[in-house]
Amino acid sequence: MCVQDGLDPRARYTQDLVGAGHLIPLGVPGLFGRGGDFEGVITRFQALVRAEGQGDGAIEVHFPPIFNRAHYCSISHIHNFPDLIGSVHSFTGGEKEHRELVRKFENRAEEDWTRDLTPADSMLVPAACYPLYPGLKGTLPAQGSLYELVGWVFRHEPSDDPARMQIFRQREYVRLGTEDQATAHRDSWMQRARDLLQTVGLDAELVVANDPFFGRGGRMAKASQREQALKYELVVPITSTEKPTAVASCNYHRDYFGLAFDILSADGQPAHTACVGFGLERVALALFKTHGLDTASWPETVRQRLSLS
Repeated sequence: MCVQDGLDPRARYTQDLVGAGHLIPLGVPGLFGRGGDFEGVITRFQALVRAEGQGDGAIEVHFPPIFNRAHYCSISHIHNFPDLIGSVHSFTGGEKEHRELVRKFENRAEEDWTRDLTPADSMLVPAACYPLYPGLKGTLPAQGSLYELVGWVFRHEPSDDPARMQIFRQREYVRLGTEDQATAHRDSWMQRARDLLQTVGLDAELVVANDPFFGRGGRMAKASQREQALKYELVVPITSTEKPTAVASCNYHRDYFGLAFDILSADGQPAHTACVGFGLERVALALFKTHGLDTASWPETVRQRLSLS
């Protein structure tokens, strides 16, 4: 890895982004505020994604960064990704317990005050589409269902790579229906997403990918996912040309969520699902890396495409 001024490329790019006012460090690796120009690029790119899918007839929904703990327990996320979990905890005690909590807090160098907190009924969202499925229990129409959603995602993986934030946004199109309906959605968006990224000057490469499954069993899960070609990613160099970063993914889940949440296709079988998701912060990072930190200097074709001119 090339080192410049004692910093590896990830730390160097983070420093450049902070210096330009695009990211605001919050004292925890992977946790940033966003500057106005950075957020503006995201807003304009989202408009392009929305325009691309406008004719598909998707139902638009938006979700907060937390969701129902009981719904989380209906899926196997904890078995596959325990290292990425975010759980919400709160104080539920009385006056006596509060005094003890404050005492431990003030002595926090020696005692762990967080052990006096109780798990709330919510979890941080680990994938943007997870809050969608529980409310769809029942039988889908013959043509299936299509949703356009935007959501915050939390993954506990502190890193000095600005493209690996702990909390970020995804914009997705999620298809539910038969196997053919789901796979057709995934396959069509592979090229549509790639073409869309190319119109803003990002030369994205489509690759077969896998999720970061945890532990010894995870190696088998990764191999199976890749062998079945269930997940594809569109990757762009951001902090490494040898290991480009995924800025979008096209995933086929088979009938996993249909079984978990009793969603049926019109033929009475568990519904199959597929989604395409754009990592909005990563797309912005790729754009600033590719075209420069000042949007005024970006190629005119890109500026026009993003309505920056």
